Amino acid sequence: MSIFVRLTSSLFFSLVTFSVCAAPAVRDAVSKDYEDYLKPLFVHFHQNPELSMGEVNTAARLAKEFSSLGFDVHEGIGETGVVAIFKNGDGPTVMMRGDMDGLPVKEDSGLSYMSEAEQLDPISKEVRPVMHACGHDVHITGLVGTARYMASHLDQWSGTLMLIAQPAEERIMGARKMIEDGLWEKFDKPDFALALHVFAEVEMGKIDVRSGPISAGSTSVDIIVHGEGTHGAYPQGGIDPVVLGSQIVMALQTLVSREIGPKEPAVVTVGAFNSGFKHNVISDRAHLKITTRYTSPKTKQTILEGIKRIAENMGRVAGMPEDKLPEVIVSKDEDTPPQINDGELTQRLTLRWQQQYGEQYVVSVPDEGMGAEDFPFFVTGFDIPSVYWSVGGASSEDIQAQEKGEYKIPSHHSPFFKVEPESVAYAVDSTVTALLDLMGRLQ
Repeated sequence: MSIFVRLTSSLFFSLVTFSVCAAPAVRDAVSKDYEDYLKPLFVHFHQNPELSMGEVNTAARLAKEFSSLGFDVHEGIGETGVVAIFKNGDGPTVMMRGDMDGLPVKEDSGLSYMSEAEQLDPISKEVRPVMHACGHDVHITGLVGTARYMASHLDQWSGTLMLIAQPAEERIMGARKMIEDGLWEKFDKPDFALALHVFAEVEMGKIDVRSGPISAGSTSVDIIVHGEGTHGAYPQGGIDPVVLGSQIVMALQTLVSREIGPKEPAVVTVGAFNSGFKHNVISDRAHLKITTRYTSPKTKQTILEGIKRIAENMGRVAGMPEDKLPEVIVSKDEDTPPQINDGELTQRLTLRWQQQYGEQYVVSVPDEGMGAEDFPFFVTGFDIPSVYWSVGGASSEDIQAQEKGEYKIPSHHSPFFKVEPESVAYAVDSTVTALLDLMGRLQ
């Protein structure tokens, strides 16, 4: 029986409508594969998450899955990344990415298959709890489901399918590491690139897609604020880096409000401010950790130049000598461009999804935030048209309860985060539909 009619009665209407609109060849195969294979695989991935750059077991399992289907599999790309290629005659090369990593969050979702995993973080070198608190378990299970459909329906498409299991999206470094490892030198550059994300606050069965900026560019910045340490009872004997750091924090607020146009999206957030170790000691050092967000290179330049100018000149205001001015360190690792969906490709796939599911199920949800994503590293500067979309992960009951103010759907990265497992089927179906539009024809 189709997954779309075996679920809870509350989802019956939307899922049956989806089922009627979907092409039977895709719908039936995905439904059966979800029940028979993908659902337990999703539970496995959810219960066994791994941290950024430590996705060793996840990568190995994905490589095994792809190999068993006849893909040409390459492991260790960008340390833990996996590239799986299936050549099926002449035609375009299309890439589909799934991100693998979990988050250092202790799960408290109440699910029967909650993660209890802990792992030595390869980056911080500390033991952390681990949870798939952003739905990457849906993404990689969907990647396997896509591989299984495409490998078993070779008569429906022609070309080269490239599946990428990417590490460290949560640290916005995995895609860059794969590119720096020679991804497009080792493998043919694709004609099109695709990626998706499950979204906890969109109803399951809906696709969220739009052209233009989808995710913000993001650059992490550290400011080391030097001071002159002294006794807390004699502040005149030194220069307090906490006061200086606070002045820098407040001055940074003028960057977005006074130096960037009011219609241009931008964010400068100080996420951490650390200094000192005792009540009555004025330290000689403070450390600010900043994230910046933008959707254009010009805005990025304005922000970064402004942070440096403000930090250094506030140091001068405080009387610090030139060799002790605040140090501004722009991260080379945590830095990613914005994702800009290609207009022509977005329109093409949107029309296909509308034909497939019905226009009411293909939506454009307003995004009030400036979340970042490192998928753009695969396409920015390489002239590869790309589309990044979302599939809904919430039940209709939860959506209705939230609209009534009776429930708040937990956000991504929350210990209470959860999505409906059946969203895996929609991830597979929407991906296969896009691939068949680009590489063949829908049956």
